[in-house]
Amino acid sequence: MNVAPIPINETRLSILKRSQINASIEQAIDVFAANGLHLPPYAYLTPEQWRQMGSEADEIRHCLLGWDVTDFGSGDFARIGRTLFTLRNGRMDDPRYPKSYAEKFLLDPEGQRAPAHFHRSKREDIIHRGKSGAIILELTPTNDAGIAIEQPLRVQVNGMTRTVQPRERIRLSPGESLEIPPRTIHQFWGEEGGGITASGEVSSVCDDWNDNCFVDPAKRFPKIEEDVPRRFYLCQEYPAA
Repeated sequence: MNVAPIPINETRLSILKRSQINASIEQAIDVFAANGLHLPPYAYLTPEQWRQMGSEADEIRHCLLGWDVTDFGSGDFARIGRTLFTLRNGRMDDPRYPKSYAEKFLLDPEGQRAPAHFHRSKREDIIHRGKSGAIILELTPTNDAGIAIEQPLRVQVNGMTRTVQPRERIRLSPGESLEIPPRTIHQFWGEEGGGITASGEVSSVCDDWNDNCFVDPAKRFPKIEEDVPRRFYLCQEYPAA
């Protein structure tokens, strides 16, 4: 993996269908509810309701709260993709939104993962929020130039210090968690054979426009084919007040 990570928004790849987005959000609603994860009211707003929302909802709009479905331009959503809901976030570049933290719920189908990537500044904890199954994670440290390096990495698993090797797989059971330091290449997914489950992310502010670096070409927010009507707005799509 000795290649320089590529910043987001520098590639133009495939198109994700709106029908896939609708179906994945509906599945996430069911899976989150089955695992006792309760969503806020704006998770269920229809496009018509959103078009009536005023400036009172600006934090949701400007901090990219809400539904986020992407295949990262992979054209293979079942393998490289992500469906998540951002519950809270701030913005480092806007004093109106001073939160220094973020939180997300993530849907974890078997084997589906984001592309290998790291964050320049974000520190995050991945928490198994489901009632069953397991979450598998792989981590690799990078040097100051953003290049993967073959050396051990000290991490916190369930609050306990642990040394892992590059790309060593770490398995989280329900309730367990792992801290991912900034500039650490990572991927995580639902363990094959364990069924669909859910995880959570608690982190410093999430800046998806500027803080993500992908090892291979990827696009954080996908181009969308409108093959069916939209059921939900994604976080990057909200109409202005």
